[in-house]
Amino acid sequence: MPNRLSRATSPYLLQHADNPVHWWEWSDEAFTEARATDRPVLLSVGYAACHWCHVMAHESFEDEATAAFMNDHFVNVKVDREERPDVDAVYMSATTAMTGQGGWPMTVVLTPDGEPFFAGTYFPDQPRHGQPAFRQVLEALAQAWRDRRDEVTRVAGDIGEHLRGATMAVGEQPLDDDVVAGAVRTLASEYDARNGGFGGAPKFPPSMVLELLLRHAARTGEALPANLAGATLTAMARGGIYDQLDGGFARYSVDAGWVVPHFEKMLYDNAQLLAVYTHWWRQGGGDLAARVVRETARFLLDELRTAEGGFASALDADTDGVEGKFYAWTPAEVVEVLGADDGAWAAGLLSVTDAGTFEHGMSTLQLREDRDPARWAVLRERLAAHRAASRTHPARDDKVVAAWNGLAVAALAEAGAVLDEPEYVDAAVAAARLLVDVHLDGDRLLRVSRDGIAGRHAGVLEDHALVAHGLLVLHAVTGERAWFDHAEALLDRALDAFAADDGGFHDTADDAEALVARPRDPSDNASPSGQSALVHALVRYAAVTGSGRHRDAAEEALRHVRTLAERAPRFAGWSLAAAEAVLDGPLEVAVVGDPDDPGHRDLVATAWASSRPGLVVAAGRPDEPGALPLLAGRGLVDGRAAAYVCRGMVCDRPVTTVEELRALLA
Repeated sequence: MPNRLSRATSPYLLQHADNPVHWWEWSDEAFTEARATDRPVLLSVGYAACHWCHVMAHESFEDEATAAFMNDHFVNVKVDREERPDVDAVYMSATTAMTGQGGWPMTVVLTPDGEPFFAGTYFPDQPRHGQPAFRQVLEALAQAWRDRRDEVTRVAGDIGEHLRGATMAVGEQPLDDDVVAGAVRTLASEYDARNGGFGGAPKFPPSMVLELLLRHAARTGEALPANLAGATLTAMARGGIYDQLDGGFARYSVDAGWVVPHFEKMLYDNAQLLAVYTHWWRQGGGDLAARVVRETARFLLDELRTAEGGFASALDADTDGVEGKFYAWTPAEVVEVLGADDGAWAAGLLSVTDAGTFEHGMSTLQLREDRDPARWAVLRERLAAHRAASRTHPARDDKVVAAWNGLAVAALAEAGAVLDEPEYVDAAVAAARLLVDVHLDGDRLLRVSRDGIAGRHAGVLEDHALVAHGLLVLHAVTGERAWFDHAEALLDRALDAFAADDGGFHDTADDAEALVARPRDPSDNASPSGQSALVHALVRYAAVTGSGRHRDAAEEALRHVRTLAERAPRFAGWSLAAAEAVLDGPLEVAVVGDPDDPGHRDLVATAWASSRPGLVVAAGRPDEPGALPLLAGRGLVDGRAAAYVCRGMVCDRPVTTVEELRALLA
């Protein structure tokens, strides 16, 4: 019999709708039930593509005896972390404070007032590897709630006070060139010279750090950051973390060498990496960079695009209950598809061995060199077609998350402009239309939708910031004023509703549901923090409009991450990348002319080909009514399309040729 989750819109919650656990969604009603029945709340947080979430569900939440104990002693609440990042952030802070580590599935036990007194992640169904069984944990917690209530209440109160009082050390000085240069030196000291990337296993794609390194190289001309970024981007693109058949990156590598991924594919990773590889191609990444851009864009369009034009959140790691089954191969399987000669050649090219690089003698596909690209292109198509026809495709979490779609809009629009691929721009436009038509409710932005219907949860800071960022980039590419106007409204809402008294920003709005603590974290994780994302949008908006308010807000927010940037630059990469744009600019290029004029198109393409981190491009017709400040008053030169380049509110004379514009941007 389905439980209350059968009415949910989240695919993750719906996966648990047939559990014998009497799950509640996060709601006031659940906590009212806990108070009325004097039971603690068992909060379980995960997401649809999470492998160990599936394991724990199968072992424990589908077990009748375990579910019966949970139902008798707890009010059980299931949360999709992607739908409620605010709830996830608060209780992940508690989990890391109490255990020293975090992750999903996350299991937290709360008082009926929402204060946590126990936290952990995955628990097995039987004692294993030094971990107690989940049932043992439940029994101990139920006993503590019954027999040691004073102790439990004291612990919960202390943790609640800790969460409410936690603050980040704030720098008193701006995030200046010395801090950025020091961060690059720290990153170089943490660099894995053998494998690329930073640190050891598990190894995550450092998208935001790579963007910083590319921008720093472009601004300063230094070779070291360019080399660190290029070697890492090469290693990822040639490793097993990248899907060599259909494009797109897996969530992370379980080893240091990018060989064996955790196979889930997330929209936020692929949108960020699409942008980074586009920028690398622009800075000399060559054929490899261009290939990865096109294949990753193709993955987004073919695998994650929804019927409504948005982009789904993720593809699952598992198929038929086995992680990686869709992606791994044996030499015999490759030979069966391609024949003896081509199969042996392809297996060698892809590092598919008898010993295997994954489990059960299977191998992930790696492409460590470009050997006979024409032959490989034909065989790749045959392998991909066979895989699609004969293997169970990974399940898709088809909810549309506003923030991650903002990342996709920006990446596809820019890739389309840089590589002259109009299909990418069209896809960005369609996703932006969905965000505006479905996710915008008056001046409120809603976080998720599914099947074209918006969910009830309010957008958090990252949603407002990344959607605004995506719309500003889309406006720059298309010239359509509506995208700019919507971005402007989102930024105004962010400045009014999310601002903190000290100049930084909260992750939830001032009218959002009150939790045990108001989340506020400027550090980047798998995707940019809300604050660092907002800084990027504010800097771009200020460059286009000349708004001192937006520029000042961006620079003040950057001051708040100075200490983080000095101590842990790997978690401040997106803020440091924004600082590169501030230090380099604004560098504004306004191109005026008829969009159908080849001269106008060539000037716009030249502007987009520049890798200057402070560059902002605007294009439009001359003397258009209601033009943005960057375009206002700009006219043709001798009847020809013209480009106006300005730095720090000082403009060069307009130019009409590609060569002149390229020289000004050098």
